[in-house]
Amino acid sequence: MIEKEKGVSRPLIQWVEVTPSHDGQRLDNFLIRLCKGVPKSHLYKAVRGGQVRVNKGRTAVDYRIQVGDVIRIPPFRMSQPSPTAHRAPAKTFSIVFEDDGLLVIDKPPGVAVHGGSGVSHGVIESLRSARPELAFLELVHRLDRDTSGLLMLAKRRQTLVALHQLMRDGQVRKHYVALVEGRFLNDRQHIRLGLTKWNTVSGERRVKVDQDGQSAHTIVSCLSRLAKYSLVDAELRTGRTHQIRVHLASTGHPIVGDDKYGNDQTRDFFKQNGFSRMFLHARTLSLVHPSTGEALTLEAPVPALFEKAHAFVREMTDESK
Repeated sequence: MIEKEKGVSRPLIQWVEVTPSHDGQRLDNFLIRLCKGVPKSHLYKAVRGGQVRVNKGRTAVDYRIQVGDVIRIPPFRMSQPSPTAHRAPAKTFSIVFEDDGLLVIDKPPGVAVHGGSGVSHGVIESLRSARPELAFLELVHRLDRDTSGLLMLAKRRQTLVALHQLMRDGQVRKHYVALVEGRFLNDRQHIRLGLTKWNTVSGERRVKVDQDGQSAHTIVSCLSRLAKYSLVDAELRTGRTHQIRVHLASTGHPIVGDDKYGNDQTRDFFKQNGFSRMFLHARTLSLVHPSTGEALTLEAPVPALFEKAHAFVREMTDESK
C-alpha cells in the first residue's frame, strides 16, 4: 500500500522474503535495487539504526542475505516519478544461448550495454523491460558501444558470481575478429603491454599504453592479409577497458572505424563508401557452464556489413595490382 501526500509517496512497512535469485547478495545492494529513488545515505542510516531488519534482528549493510531471510523495509519517502520519466523501451536481441541462469545475446553495433554518459538506456535496461518476469538480470561483462557480438548476462546471482570467478581465473576464452589498417606481418603475435585509463580535457575516458599500468595480454592471429588492410583474430587473455583497440593501435594496426584510437581519414573514407561502424566483433566464447559443468563454445556470426567491408578492401587490392 502507498500513501500519497503533496506529490510524495510513502510506502508502508514491507516484509520481503529473499528468493534464490538474490541468495548471497549484500544487503545494501539488495536495498538499492529494491528501493529505487531512495538515497543510499538513507538506506545505510536505516540499516545502522535498526529500521531495516533481517529475520527481526539488526544486521550490517554488508550482510549476505540468504534464501528464506525475511527483510523488514521501513516506510521510506520516495519522490513520484516525473511525468516525463519513462522506462527503457522493451527490446529483444538475438539469443545465442539461454537457460535458467545464463543468457548470451548477439549485441548489434551502436548499442550501449547500459545507460550513462549521455545514453539514457542500453541493452540491460531494454532487456529488463522486455523480460519483467526475471527477478534478477545483470551484465556479466561489457562490450564497447560500437563493438558487436557475444554478450553474457546472468539471470541468477550465483551464476554471476561464478562467472566472474571463471573470468578472474582465465577460464573464459573470448575471441574477436577485427579489420585493421596495414599489412599484419606476423601470423601470430603476443601483445603484452600495460594499460592505464585517463581522461581528456572534455572528460572523455581513454586508455593508453603504460609500462606501469595494469598488465594486459592479447594474442593476435592474422586471418587474411591484404595490401593495406588485414583481418585478424584477437584473443583476450585479460579483460582491460579498450584492450584490443589500444593494443592493435599501439602496434601500428588500428581498427578501421575506431573513433578513439583509429585513423580519422580511414574512418571517413569507409563512411563515404557505406561502411559506418567500428570493425570489431566478439565472435566466439568458450567456457565451462558454472552450474551444469557443460563445455560451451558459442559463436556469433560475423555481421554482413563486416563481410562486405572485407570484400571491399579485397577488391581494392585486386584493382591496384
